[in-house]
Amino acid sequence: MTLPPRLHVVNEGLAFLLEIAALAVLAWWGWQSVESRALGFLVAVAAPAAATVLWGMFAAPKARIPVPLPAVLAVKALVFGAASAALYAMDHAAWATPFAVLAVANTTLATLDRQAAMHRGA
Repeated sequence: MTLPPRLHVVNEGLAFLLEIAALAVLAWWGWQSVESRALGFLVAVAAPAAATVLWGMFAAPKARIPVPLPAVLAVKALVFGAASAALYAMDHAAWATPFAVLAVANTTLATLDRQAAMHRGA
């Protein structure tokens, strides 16, 4: 399935916003997950940093280590799933489910669009 050009741009923009939101949620969760401010700061930095490294190594368009599509999707599921779980853990269940659904829909559209482009030779 090939997305129309405008929808492709919108979906790519949404993907970027979802990725940034996932990192922000992981930082927020890290800050609130422990009582010690020093440890909270450490977790608030480490959680999104770990997600960023994992994403950059395996899931980014120019990933340092190219892996098959199922592995890319697994990394995306891990990062977006962790953000959704973090929202739920912080008693924001009303945001956790829509975030997860939007991330799955966005990733599905992007994956189908990229596969169609590869088959076209674009």
